[in-house]
Amino acid sequence: MEKILDKKRIDDWIAALTDWEVLAPALQDGIWTYKPVSGAARLDHPNTRQSPKELTFPQREIFFSFEQIKGEPPKLTQILPKETRHVVFGVRSCDGKGVPRMDKVFTDHVEDTYYTTRRKNVAYVGLACNKPPSSTCFCLSVGGSPVSTDGLDVQMTDLGDRYFVKAITETGKALMKAAGSLLAEAAAADQKQVKQVHADAVAYPQRKINDPDGAPAKLKASFNSPLWDEMARACIGCGICTFLCPTCHCFDINDEVQSKAPLKGQRVRTWDNCQFPDFTMHSSGHNPRENTGARLRQRVNHKFQYFHENFGMHQCTGCGRCVSECPVGIDIVAVVNKVTENVG
Repeated sequence: MEKILDKKRIDDWIAALTDWEVLAPALQDGIWTYKPVSGAARLDHPNTRQSPKELTFPQREIFFSFEQIKGEPPKLTQILPKETRHVVFGVRSCDGKGVPRMDKVFTDHVEDTYYTTRRKNVAYVGLACNKPPSSTCFCLSVGGSPVSTDGLDVQMTDLGDRYFVKAITETGKALMKAAGSLLAEAAAADQKQVKQVHADAVAYPQRKINDPDGAPAKLKASFNSPLWDEMARACIGCGICTFLCPTCHCFDINDEVQSKAPLKGQRVRTWDNCQFPDFTMHSSGHNPRENTGARLRQRVNHKFQYFHENFGMHQCTGCGRCVSECPVGIDIVAVVNKVTENVG
């Protein structure tokens, strides 16, 4: 299904999605982020500071509550996610590309009920990148594309005064059907224009990882390279790089005690971060990644070696957030290039 939507009618389409909670990019305190909207959506945005992954993998979620009253058996109450349907507008291709990667993590080996419950209730309306929204983009180097439809239910392409709207999944078709007469038939001229826009987008210069296909083997061979310590010297362990990443998924699980008499509390999953010093701390006090060099190596190798070995694809989608938002200027593209060019 391929249609045309006048840009002035985007808010009418959103208003027609009465069975969904709609989110779209919004500028808040100078930062682009996804916010619930009922109209007046803006899709003239660069990429958002954070990806939309929190809708399926929230930063904090409760698994169950527990209560122990003296003389009685412990009481456990599972707390499953609310099945609220969300549709996210304006998702860039790199974030869409992150969706199937997160799916693999949480469904391939062991199905995570909390993730899958949310995942089946989230739809993604993507916005193709006519040109890179950031100078740090490098999606082409990791098997992506500024016009990729991976992970999306609908893809929109900016044609100036209108959007070319294409359904990718059955959910996408349903979203477009809800727009009714707001969507017009795509003419031959529209089809021709969108092909040219997509071709120009792919040809637009980006930053480049020099040998992405050879990176897994070269990184493996560079495990003990002194370059890791050299390139991580400026790292302050803030974790911004992984918290903003559309595919990072490490987590911790803790019991939060709310009262001791009677004992009441909750088991909670929260995001964790391989760049934190205590991420791999053993109860013995030993830390196998005791310095920033080892932790940088872990992040880079997970993206370009370990995930590739497990799933046959790079985990990184080339969004560039970890580069643009790093307060000390650590650049994953430069790191991969330098390490792989100095292998051996």
